[in-house]
Amino acid sequence: MRIGRSVAFALLLGCPPAAAEPFIGQFELKNLESAPGSFEFQSQNAWSWGLPPRRSAGDGEGVEFDENEIIRERYAVELEMGLTSILKMRVGVEFEKERFDEPGSVQQANAFDELSLTEVGAEVIAVLVPREDDGAGFGLVAELEGPLDQEDSNTLVLGAIVEFQSARWFVAAVPMLVRDFGGDTRDGERVDNKWDFAYAAQLAFALSESWSLALEGYGTVERLGSTGHPSEAAELFGDFNQHRLGPVLYYEHEGAGSTTLSVGVGLLAGLNDDTPDHTLKLSIEVDF
Repeated sequence: MRIGRSVAFALLLGCPPAAAEPFIGQFELKNLESAPGSFEFQSQNAWSWGLPPRRSAGDGEGVEFDENEIIRERYAVELEMGLTSILKMRVGVEFEKERFDEPGSVQQANAFDELSLTEVGAEVIAVLVPREDDGAGFGLVAELEGPLDQEDSNTLVLGAIVEFQSARWFVAAVPMLVRDFGGDTRDGERVDNKWDFAYAAQLAFALSESWSLALEGYGTVERLGSTGHPSEAAELFGDFNQHRLGPVLYYEHEGAGSTTLSVGVGLLAGLNDDTPDHTLKLSIEVDF
């Protein structure tokens, strides 16, 4: 039995599936602020614990593991550039400590790989209705992300940005459609080019000129309808939805010249069994 199990794992490692996991974006709100010649350095970081255990099932031909997206640590570094008053773009990289896609044994199913550079990405935001102080604004965002090894699938994100300000209150929502494409597959399997739905939302109140308190929510509904071509693991364990909600405290400081520093710290609670129980968020943004 041990020999058969070892052979099964060897087969899996020799033919790794493409990871068409649920899309879990950075825990941030895209915004409609854009000015020609402006720059913004961003560091978006997250640490999760209380992680959902990985499910596995096997027979004489191999062992399958669920494809839920679980990341213990994430560090994203990005640079945003204002091209005009209604158009801006961003480029960035992500370092992640993520769960092994193909563990060497059932005992390693919940083990994590070393922290490494995993993705590069670029996005464009178009401001269709600028928001001037109080009032509403609207824009569109398109983002393309790809893994460095090109084994996992690429991701195309298409979304809208909605903002509304009234005195000290601010509301924002970013609904997104997410397309998976590309990546390696096992022999005989097709690429799981599915569509996911993802969202980011914020309700904030300005406590003072420097401090604000927000309630933020982030989530993903994996596989809209019957899109894509589910892998054997997806057929066996189903798709995974993740939802988070929690408070975030922001501090903003204006420095010399036109430099502005913004720091946000928050704790997001997982709202279902597919999501880590707790995620600590730290965002650092410098406008110059």
